[in-house]
Amino acid sequence: MIHFKDIVLEKKKSDILRNIIKYGLPVALSVCLCFYLYSKIDVNVIVEEIRHCDYVWIAIALIVSIFSHIFRAMRWRIQLDALDIRVPLPPLVWSIFGTYAVNLLAPRLGELWRTGYIAKRQDAKFTTVFGSMVCDRLADTATVLLLTLVTFFIARPAFVAFGEKYPETYQGMLNMLHSPWLWGLAVLSIALVVWLFTTKSTHKWVVGVRQAVRNLWNGFAVVATMPHKGKWLLLTACVWGCYFFQLYLAYFAFSFTADLGIICALVAFVLSSISMGIPSNGGLGPWHLAIIFALGIYGVEYNRAAAFATIVWGSQTCMLVILGLYAFISIALDKKNAPRNLKQ
Repeated sequence: MIHFKDIVLEKKKSDILRNIIKYGLPVALSVCLCFYLYSKIDVNVIVEEIRHCDYVWIAIALIVSIFSHIFRAMRWRIQLDALDIRVPLPPLVWSIFGTYAVNLLAPRLGELWRTGYIAKRQDAKFTTVFGSMVCDRLADTATVLLLTLVTFFIARPAFVAFGEKYPETYQGMLNMLHSPWLWGLAVLSIALVVWLFTTKSTHKWVVGVRQAVRNLWNGFAVVATMPHKGKWLLLTACVWGCYFFQLYLAYFAFSFTADLGIICALVAFVLSSISMGIPSNGGLGPWHLAIIFALGIYGVEYNRAAAFATIVWGSQTCMLVILGLYAFISIALDKKNAPRNLKQ
């Protein structure tokens, strides 16, 4: 006979396991990648680069990064306005600042936090706000795909040269992309989802997912019908322009990257943007690996490339922490005026 206490105990075990997978694996991935990357590094090189880095360029890059967050908040506001969720710009800016700070603790947790914050502040449906946020991220994904295609076309000679210099690595990457296991897993996953939604259509879990998807769609569809689409596209360009230039400007802070040119920066930018799709704490590990790999394509020595990644990522992370603290303090002060601000 199954007792209620046993059911509760099993649920607690399941929740613990889910949290370990959700939060523990990204941390483990970041730690393992950092250990792999930095176990081969000469620490003296990093110390030397820290001493000789031109921090004026780093500071300028960080200022540009702040504007990227403001532009993102302005873009999200257009989507929320179309859903009749009127939010003043300052809380949206705080939500973006806070998102990236929270993501340092656990990947994707920041997106859930900002959705919950705005939904609660404006007394709006969580799934509707979440749908607009997912659409915001899908726009980023589409932008990265477009930039990837353009970059690989422009920088093709550099990749060909890399393939000739490291044929085994290049062939290994091709083999992975053509792996039948990879494509088989993708097909199996799609088939499983289709089977669940066709044979278990009345199941409580499936009905709940359908309802959530319906609410999410309201957030997606708003882009096609919302006013100010031109402004939305312009702000998308501004967001990603700031992302690119904050990395490109950092090139001028180091003697070994200052003369590499804008194409090298574009390659590093695209690869590092793709790496941010890997669950990790603020890109710790995957971002470094992508930057080191990109600089290596253009002949930058491993230790120096690692020093670049360490200093740039470290400065950006410090900025995110500062902006996050500012956001949380501002939100706490704003809550005192919540009844008056709710419908602003």
